Amino acid sequence: MYLTKEEEAMLNGERGETIQKCMKVLVTLGELYGAKRMLEIKNVHSPGVSYRVTGDAGLNYVKDASKNACFKIPTTLNNVGIDMHRWKELGFENDFAQKQIELSNAYKEMGAIMTNTCIPYLNGNVPMFGENIAWGESSAIVYANSVIGARTNREGGPTALAAAITGRVPEYGLHLDENRKGTCQIKVDIDLESDTDYAALGYYVGTLVGREIPVFTGIDKRPTTENLKALCAALASSGAVALFHIVGITPEAPTIDDVLDKEVEIYNFGKKEYLEAFEKFNYKGDVDFVVFGCPHATIDEIRTIAALLENKKVKAETWICTSHQIKDLATQMDCLSVLEEAGVKIVCDTCPVLCQTLNRGFESVVTNSCKMAHYVRGLWNVKARLAQVEDCVDAAIKGRLE
Repeated sequence: MYLTKEEEAMLNGERGETIQKCMKVLVTLGELYGAKRMLEIKNVHSPGVSYRVTGDAGLNYVKDASKNACFKIPTTLNNVGIDMHRWKELGFENDFAQKQIELSNAYKEMGAIMTNTCIPYLNGNVPMFGENIAWGESSAIVYANSVIGARTNREGGPTALAAAITGRVPEYGLHLDENRKGTCQIKVDIDLESDTDYAALGYYVGTLVGREIPVFTGIDKRPTTENLKALCAALASSGAVALFHIVGITPEAPTIDDVLDKEVEIYNFGKKEYLEAFEKFNYKGDVDFVVFGCPHATIDEIRTIAALLENKKVKAETWICTSHQIKDLATQMDCLSVLEEAGVKIVCDTCPVLCQTLNRGFESVVTNSCKMAHYVRGLWNVKARLAQVEDCVDAAIKGRLE
């Protein structure tokens, strides 16, 4: 692999031991994938910042790095394992919380931007079209590649940390033009209206295509940010999709010829396939827990839920997971007071997928998120129901869903 003089200096230890270790990680990764050189990047979103994921080994690794290095480029953080401001009130255990605070402080010491969210693209980290970046968090990776048209591979915690410290990533995978073409086509033969509809599409297709790059045709109505967020999360949870194209909508796909230059497998997504996606999560009966915000809720999602809950009370435990920045907006717009009066908890910095498991005896979860429904069954060993937002709110009020 070709290295510049500065990269050689980092690899040889001339910039310090921690930077040397980081360059060794990146060079080894690049050699494994046949990269010819390193790329300079100016943007990182770091996963692996929840103590639930890192454990003591990851905590000690980051603490050691923070003593001798700092982030060279702007670096935002993914969800952590607690609500950093209300962890006691929400019932997170003290020992776990203290470890999480220790881990977060180490990242802060290196210069991290403490976003603690899985939607950095709505919280100040917005890369440019064609920009090479290093992002972790599966749904954010898909959004950055597909909706924005930036370029990132699926970075894990150690490689994202190394990229933030060195400002480099190896040039391979989705950083290269030839690897960003579509590898299969999905003909959508049904009107998609809600975020949950797009989640169902993503979940079905992710199960079908795995790591391929799907090209969607037949989506004529321009999706909202929330629609696309739901699609990205579902594609990355049921499969391992890191990039998709929607012809006429996403930036690299003005026409089908721009993203498909050869014959590929064609799949259909109609009413039958739509219902199959919902059938995966078909629990009905008493509801213990209702969750919105996976990925984190936007201000428009919070406004919608608040309008549905005005002058009402929830019976089931109900969370809306979001970032502190969006919670502040909700407060200014009087949404927060409506939700709190209804008994809803606004949980920041974390979500049930990445937080400390709460042993509260939950047996069933209702959500409008395919990602949440997919993961929470294994993480908490509960039954899950995927439903439209209105039905989720109804279940929260009644404590039951038929």
